[in-house]
Amino acid sequence: MPVHVDVVRVFTDAAGQFGNPLGIVAAEAVAAPDRQALATQLGFSETVYVTPGSGSATVQIFTPAAELPFAGHPTVGVAWWLHSTGTPVQVLEVPAGRVEVGRRDGLTTVRARAEWAPEFVFHDLAAPEEVDALDPAAFDDRHHYAWAWSDEASGTIRSRMFAPDMGIAEDEATGAAAVRITARLSRDLRIRQGRGSQLVTAWEPDGWVRLGGRVVADTPIEL
Repeated sequence: MPVHVDVVRVFTDAAGQFGNPLGIVAAEAVAAPDRQALATQLGFSETVYVTPGSGSATVQIFTPAAELPFAGHPTVGVAWWLHSTGTPVQVLEVPAGRVEVGRRDGLTTVRARAEWAPEFVFHDLAAPEEVDALDPAAFDDRHHYAWAWSDEASGTIRSRMFAPDMGIAEDEATGAAAVRITARLSRDLRIRQGRGSQLVTAWEPDGWVRLGGRVVADTPIEL
C-alpha cells in the first residue's frame, strides 16, 4: 500500500522561511520493523510515526541512522500538525518521557528536560562570523554544537549543529541542542540556527526547558 508522508518545516522565521523539514507518518501505515528504513529513504533529519490518543499521542522519532528517545523539532512539529489537523493534544508520549504541549505568542511549544537530549560537544566561539565560517566536513562522528553570542544582553545567539553519526552533516534547526544549551547557560534564549531558522527557549530552575517555534506545512510525499 502507498504510504502518505506529511511534511512540515519547523522553526521557520516570521515570514515562514527556512525551518527544518520533518516527515510525519501514521504509525499504522508502516510496520515497526520497516520504520527505520523509511526514515533513511526519506532522508529528513527526523521522521516521526504518530499514534493519536485521547488528548495525547505516542511518537516514535527516527533520524536517517537511528531511533531517538527525544528530539525538539519533531515534537514541536508534531504538536503543531496535530493541532492543524483538528486533533490537538496536551501531551506527547516519547520514549524519554511525557512532553507537555502548549502555545504561546503564536509559537508552538513543548516542555522537556535537558538530559533527554543527546550529549553535544559544545564549541563556544567568540563571534557569529566564526560560526558562519565553519566547515561541516571538519567534524568527527559526534554531536557538535557551535555557537556565539549575537547579543548577550538579550540572550540572542547564532548557532550551527553537525551530527555525522546520526546521518546529518548539518542540521538546519536542532531543538534538542537548544534545550541543552539553555540548561547549560541557565537563561532564556533566542537562537538563529542554520540558514535562518529561529528557536525560542525559556529556562526553568527545576530542570525543565520550554522550547518554541513557528511551523508551516510543506509539500506532502506519497511513497
